[in-house]
Parts: sequence; structure tokens; C-alpha cells
Amino acid sequence: MSTNIKLKQGLDINLVGEAQKSVAKTVAANEISLKPSDFACFKPHLEVRVGDKVKAGSVLFTDKNRPEIRFCSPVSGEVTEVRRAERRRITDVVVKADGNNEYEKFDTSSISSKDAVKNLLLQAGVWPYLRQRPFNIIADPKQDAKAVYISTFDSAPLAADYQFVLKDKMAEFQAGVDLLSKLAPVYVGYNAKISGNIFQNVRCEKLTGFEGPHPAGNAGVQISHVCPVNKGEMVIVVNPQDVAIIGRLAKNGIYDAKKTIAVAGSKVKQPAYISTVANASIADIINGNYDGTDARIIGGNVLTGAKLDDKGFLGFYDNEISIIPEGNYYDFFGWALPGLKKYSFSHTFFSWLCPKKQYDLDTNTHGEKRAYVVTGTFEKLVPMDILPLQLIKAILAENIELMEELGIYEVAEEDFALCEFADTSKTDIQAIIRKGLDLMVQETM
Repeated sequence: MSTNIKLKQGLDINLVGEAQKSVAKTVAANEISLKPSDFACFKPHLEVRVGDKVKAGSVLFTDKNRPEIRFCSPVSGEVTEVRRAERRRITDVVVKADGNNEYEKFDTSSISSKDAVKNLLLQAGVWPYLRQRPFNIIADPKQDAKAVYISTFDSAPLAADYQFVLKDKMAEFQAGVDLLSKLAPVYVGYNAKISGNIFQNVRCEKLTGFEGPHPAGNAGVQISHVCPVNKGEMVIVVNPQDVAIIGRLAKNGIYDAKKTIAVAGSKVKQPAYISTVANASIADIINGNYDGTDARIIGGNVLTGAKLDDKGFLGFYDNEISIIPEGNYYDFFGWALPGLKKYSFSHTFFSWLCPKKQYDLDTNTHGEKRAYVVTGTFEKLVPMDILPLQLIKAILAENIELMEELGIYEVAEEDFALCEFADTSKTDIQAIIRKGLDLMVQETM
């Protein structure tokens, strides 16, 4: 029996360019890259050299501080490049696929105990798909989790629709849930606005339906209402597509990292879904299917994603590519005009009278950084039992005790993405939250 929770705070941003519900093609990635920068509070230890042959599931690097956490290749082929930055910091480990799809085999015959499941997930390189609250980092395999939480919908603008992505993979998804349930009770959140939601029949500890604007789909927001994280506790968060990857590991004993990626945005010629593998190259996926004039390619959604170029690669946790216009222009006296075509959260422009209108927004911030202005906006955008502005100030002051009191253990960067979008001071709020989480890791782990 499921329960429903209706959230009022938040904001839906309607953008043009949503991916059509069809898989345009299947892309066999020519190259993949694992990037250590995808993982917070992490230092890699390289386990391969250029020229080494690898299979899907072969380890490429490990966590220097927690060597049991392995990061494995999603394809078979040859390590062609290890890219480094200043002080020889590893930025990419590139594997050229051979097209043979050879897999490392993992023993799944004895995975009835918690320790056996942990060992399987660690050996196969899928443990990094498990992130923890607090801190939004790779889950600590040495700590027992209070729960495993799966949000089965993404409410961000132009986000991938997991109803479509996983409609033919529910057996794999359920197998993943069953395996994860041996680590801790599994809680699943689903979109209650969708009639006949395919996730309503998932077997788990607790099903909860959520209604409301973004960020209703954020796992952290849902956790705060269903199983709040207290000091000393850990809740594991897993993305639905990654649950299916774990399910294929449980069923077949291989690391099969196939993903369906949404390619969306106003600069995309034919927004659709592409079937490929994790960490595939951007060029292979988009393959000219976009207007390259003044375009911003984003790995992830437009609120939290990272800027990429067409020579880059999907991030480890990316399930979509967003391509929108670059905002490299000045809007002289733009604030003084009626702005009927401009999006307005604060009712500055008359466009607020058309709440269902879709907008072709770009990356222009329409202003530069300025003095921090208290407007009361943030409280309208974060549907959690915290004081967002006070928490941000506590992080800037590096006041550990106050950060704990104000809810630092429950939040992740994505929970404050709307605050950054609506902030009149043009502050990098997500970077501030990440700084606070990193500080807490240093102080408590």
C-alpha cells in the first residue's frame, strides 16, 4: 500500500525541446571515458596503463582511500589514453571499444547475505552507482545503511522520462531492487500525477507517491519526507537506470552498462532518446543532430549539469544531454521592457500570466555577481524542513555546529539548483553547498 505526499514549494520551468518518446537509434560507443572528477571527495589510484586490453567489468582505477571501491570499464577494448592535468592529476581514462562486448564474469550464485552482495557490487564496479546522504558522495561500504532510496522520476526541465526508458526493463529493475534490499530496506518514490505508473507495482519496503513542482523528483527532497537522515545515519540513493544495471548484474553476472540517454533542448534538431552505454562519447551520441551555432552542450539537465563539448564524454551519472543556446550577448535595458517573451519567476515581466508557456531559455544570467540580497525566494523553492538561506550563510562562515543544526546532512547540491536559478545576486549556490559538504566530510569522516 502506497501513500501520497503533495509538495507546494518549487518551480516547474517549461522549456522547448523535450525528447520525443522514441529511441532514435542504438549507438555502439567507439570510445568511453571514466572521469575521476565525476566523484566528490575522491582520489583515484590508476590500475591500468596505456595499451592494456580490458573487458567490460575490468577495473580501470580504484579509490586511493578506499581501495575496495573499483571503477570498471563499461566496454571491452584497449586503454588508449590517460589524460592528466596540473600536478599529474588524472582527468580521463579513455578506452577504445573493440566491438566484441567481452565481459568479466562475476559469481552470483551465493548472494544471500549483506556482505556477499556488497562484495559483488564492489568487485563488478557498480558500487559507485550507490551514493549516500549525507554528503552526496559514493556510499561508504563499511557503514550499514538505514535505507536504500530510489526516486523513479526526474522533475527537472527536459529530464529523461524513466516511464519510457524502463518500460521494457522492469524485470531488470525489480531484480536490482531485490538485490539492494539485502543491504537495507528499499524505499521507492514515484510520480503520483501519472495514471498507471509502472513503478506502482514494484516490490519494496515502502512506496510513496509525490506530486508537486520541481524538485519533487529529487531523491533528497523525498528522503526528507519519508526517512529523514540524522547525524550518524546513512541512506543510499540510486538512480532508476543504475538499478537496472545492478539488476542485470544479479541476473547475468556481468557489468552490462547499457543506458538510454535523452537528447533534448531547443538546439537539438530531433530531440529523442539514444540507446548506448555509460560514459560514451558525446560525438557518437549526438552525431551532428544539433545546431552548433552558439550552442551549450550540457551533460545532465540544464540546472545541475556540467558544460561539455562535442569531444567530451557522458558523466558517470548522466542520463541526458541538454543542448541550449549560449547567452553570450548583452540585453541593454532589458529590465525596462515588458518582456512578454522572457521567463519571469518574480513577476517582473508580464510573461508570468502564461504559466504553461514553453520558453527557449539560454545560458545568459542577465547580470553579474553582486551583493547578496535577501528576498525570501529560497524558502519558496526548497520543499524541505530546513532554512536554506541560513544554511548557505553557515557554510560561508564554515560554522560546523550551525551547519549540522540547519540540516546539512539532508541536502545535496541539486536540492538548491532552483535557488541558484532564481537568485538575484547571481551566486553559485550549488558550489557553496558542495563546499559545505566537502568540509563536513573532512570534519566527520
